[in-house]
Amino acid sequence: MTIRLPGVGGRLRTYEPRRDPLAVLPDGAPLASRTVFSAAHVVADPYADVSPDAPAAVDWDATLAFRRHLWSHGLGVAEAMDTAQRGMGLDWAGAAELIRRSSAEARAVGGRIACGAGTDQLTGPATLHEVRAAYEEQLALVEESGAQAILMASRALAATAAGPEDYLDVYGRLLRQAADPVILHWLGPMFDPALEGYWGSGDLDAATEVFLEVIAAHPDKVDGVKVSLLDARREVELRRRLPDGVRCYTGDDFNYPELIAGDERGFSHALLGVFDPLGPLAARAVRVLDTGDVKGFRELLDPTVELSRHLFQPPTRFYKTGVVLLAWLAGHQDHFAMVGGLQSARSLPHLARAYELADGLGLFPDPGRAETRMKTLLALYGVTP
Repeated sequence: MTIRLPGVGGRLRTYEPRRDPLAVLPDGAPLASRTVFSAAHVVADPYADVSPDAPAAVDWDATLAFRRHLWSHGLGVAEAMDTAQRGMGLDWAGAAELIRRSSAEARAVGGRIACGAGTDQLTGPATLHEVRAAYEEQLALVEESGAQAILMASRALAATAAGPEDYLDVYGRLLRQAADPVILHWLGPMFDPALEGYWGSGDLDAATEVFLEVIAAHPDKVDGVKVSLLDARREVELRRRLPDGVRCYTGDDFNYPELIAGDERGFSHALLGVFDPLGPLAARAVRVLDTGDVKGFRELLDPTVELSRHLFQPPTRFYKTGVVLLAWLAGHQDHFAMVGGLQSARSLPHLARAYELADGLGLFPDPGRAETRMKTLLALYGVTP
């Protein structure tokens, strides 16, 4: 059996899908040598009569089932992050419900969870006081839900802050009142253009100094930092300057194998959107790393980088479309629909290449089902067998 896939210039080419999936059995035991979070996507309700700019309609059963899938492999879940279309289809009301439901599910199954706290209930210009109050509201909800908090980068703060001193003030106040150590999230503008100049400067060297100043002032309240700048050299330099006990969670979906493997001076843990489709394989690789086998770890994870770089190619913020496509093809949901209608955010050739790369890695538990579903999608675009 073969499948015709569109490529560059609209030309169709023949691809022969593999027949042997990469078998990775669930193992709920926590990973030992690294702390690994998968930033999980939400599953839309395809039958809801909503417009793209209406509040999201979520299929809660399928959404929670996917989180149980990740926990079954020993991964942690990073909830209500950008992979869950936070600020791109999922508003604060939807995120709050997601946090409550997923945190309850985590308690029920013994899964690790950390949830994003931001300021996305603000819909217009805001004062620094309003930004801080919005953060405090979301932080309180995450803590009340029993989850670890991730202080997400704030569009409202980026728009309001006059300079580094405003970041130091807002984050300082939040960290002082946090009940438990949090994860600080630095999301680069390639993921969200509204975050350009975060930490008070468009110069990344200057921004890094402010970021480190925030951490140094409250090291007991910072479990770790999640860095999503797609710059491996910068991440390594940053993690070497972190206070003892503060972890670096890589968010670099281009260079994660080398950053997680580390070097003689340290390594990164992980909080990655690409570990949504790669969950079982990522868990298997880290379990190999747990034995001290760095070479075996790299042999498993290095081949996945081409898929990740494809999913996260510019405009990077639309990587969620490929993530949801792969979840549908893998059988984790029954449709290829997204909140906000973002299933249309990538071209057919882009989606076809994502299918081909994922299939080549053996990511689909049932390759035949994935092929059938991909052919259905192709037919909707007018591609005939």
